[in-house]
Amino acid sequence: MMDFAFTPEQLALRDAVSRICDRYPDEYWLERDREGGFPEPLHADLARDGWLGIAMPQEYGGAGLGMTEAALMMQTIAASGAGFTGASAVHMNIFGLNPVVVFGSDEQRARWLEPLIAGREKACFAVTEPDAGLDTTKLSTRAVRQGDEYVVHGRKIWISTAQVANKMLLLARTTPLSEVDKPTQGLSLFYTDLDREKIEVREIEKMGRKAVDSNMLFIDGLRIPVADRIGEEGRGFEYILHGLNPERILIAAEAVGIGRAALDRAVKYAGERTVFGRPIGQNQGIQHPLAQAWMQLEAADLMVFKAASLYDAGQPCGPYANSAKYLAAEAGYNACQTAVMTLGGMGYAKEYHVERLLRESFIPRIAPVSPQLIMCFIAEKVLGLPKSY
Repeated sequence: MMDFAFTPEQLALRDAVSRICDRYPDEYWLERDREGGFPEPLHADLARDGWLGIAMPQEYGGAGLGMTEAALMMQTIAASGAGFTGASAVHMNIFGLNPVVVFGSDEQRARWLEPLIAGREKACFAVTEPDAGLDTTKLSTRAVRQGDEYVVHGRKIWISTAQVANKMLLLARTTPLSEVDKPTQGLSLFYTDLDREKIEVREIEKMGRKAVDSNMLFIDGLRIPVADRIGEEGRGFEYILHGLNPERILIAAEAVGIGRAALDRAVKYAGERTVFGRPIGQNQGIQHPLAQAWMQLEAADLMVFKAASLYDAGQPCGPYANSAKYLAAEAGYNACQTAVMTLGGMGYAKEYHVERLLRESFIPRIAPVSPQLIMCFIAEKVLGLPKSY
């Protein structure tokens, strides 16, 4: 018999995270949505109780747990009503430094992980570029070795939390594209100080998640010590790949969470709102879309935790991690849209919160990879069809 139940320890984890989230009601997130401002109190609460290091090694202050527990935690945060604002405030901590954990030296892990887990430092993930997009091998940010340092020039885009971060995980080209055998070679990965004298951080105004900033970075003459390079020079792309499946799993868990947050609010409204002498939730025109949304979220959730369990077991999980991201993003978006339509005019009003969740539900559909590229991946890698791009 297959066991789909969480363990008592996993349920206790979910309850503990949920109790922290209870301190931040919908009104708090509405205020963050209106005014911006990084959700420092939530970040601090999660750090104090040790949750920022949930999947990090215990010797550096982490909990040493798996992707299943990390996904459960991130889903709980999003489902509380915090949505992607709450989840994105801590997301980088959970998966971002995976290359350091796997490929960093003992000295680097000791130097970098403990302050991040303790909440004293915040990191951002500086990979994407305006002219490369999802074609990471074409990135043009250059890091040129000069003695014991690299000198970096380039641009990055859609870099979350760069307004509040003091560290960054940076992928840059150390060998020109024309001098390598394969495009994936010649990229190196660094974890270093975000030096604002050499990096201009310019915020991008966007549709949702105002409290967790997204930015353009303009890097001009940044000096990075060789000691801040992770692993070998030229193998950064390979190192980054190790974090991609965990990231997709966590984004998917968060997408299910935001869908559940919207669905909960829609169901409550449908049970209370009376028109023509009866609750609107008695009408099948209201019931059926809500029931469909629940089923889609539950199905996506199964794929999330299948992918997480495979990852934790050290088994190949790429098709399942990508499928989880695709299915959960679509299910989350549909649940949020259904919630807005269930509330009708009030769904369009900020004070009922579902329009905020709908705006944020576009994030997992767009990032970190488009739904079309996931379908291309499944077609090629699972179905054996010719590569289309």
